[in-house]
Amino acid sequence: MEKIALITGATGGIGFAVATRLGKDGYTVILNGIEDEMGAKRVAELETMGIKSEYYGFDVTNEEEVTTNINAIGNKYGKIDVLINNAGGLGGRQRFEGMTTEFYRFVMALNLDSAFFASRAAIPFLKKGENASIINYTSNAGWNAGGPGAGIYGTSKGAVHTLTRALAKDLAEYGIRVNAVSPGTIDTAFHAQIKETKPEVFATWKNSIMLGRLGQAEEVAGVISFLVSKDASFMTAETVQIGGGQALGI
Repeated sequence: MEKIALITGATGGIGFAVATRLGKDGYTVILNGIEDEMGAKRVAELETMGIKSEYYGFDVTNEEEVTTNINAIGNKYGKIDVLINNAGGLGGRQRFEGMTTEFYRFVMALNLDSAFFASRAAIPFLKKGENASIINYTSNAGWNAGGPGAGIYGTSKGAVHTLTRALAKDLAEYGIRVNAVSPGTIDTAFHAQIKETKPEVFATWKNSIMLGRLGQAEEVAGVISFLVSKDASFMTAETVQIGGGQALGI
């Protein structure tokens, strides 16, 4: 029977790596993004690998767009087996004293609202899925509050950690599992600006990783592949660190 996986923010970086891995695992993958041209390009790439996919362009911070599009996906396929709330980001850096309300709300919407809106809309269709699960993304910043100017990012990711556990409690009776991953410093465009403009800062990040290197998007995708599989059928409300020991520091 066809398995359906919806991945938000899936047109690049970790999101596309996850889409590729789940596609190879046998899922029909539904990619979300806000760059329609890139979405079409990614679908074409997946097709060359023999992976069935579709792209839906919508803003994950927009409640109406999220609900409308996820309803369309769920109704088309009759179910959703996996929801990957991959969309999110730093959003910039502002310290609290000078932080604008607009910036605060943007970062919270990007990381927390997006996961809430997508999860809420997908639940009726996950109830019809097989070994259904939700995967959220938190961060080391959810525990250590982030670096200078990233405090509200850390706050939003701490909230995602709690949301994951709360959803797991709420959905256990339906057999829907909810887990999170906490990627460390992964070599993607997310860190590209720091890597190019402040190489000395970037070097300190690498030096703080016990395994002595940055992670790869495919390594995050591999963990997610396990978490949504039947091999992880007794795991829920967990957050898996994927950071090469970075959370412990050296």
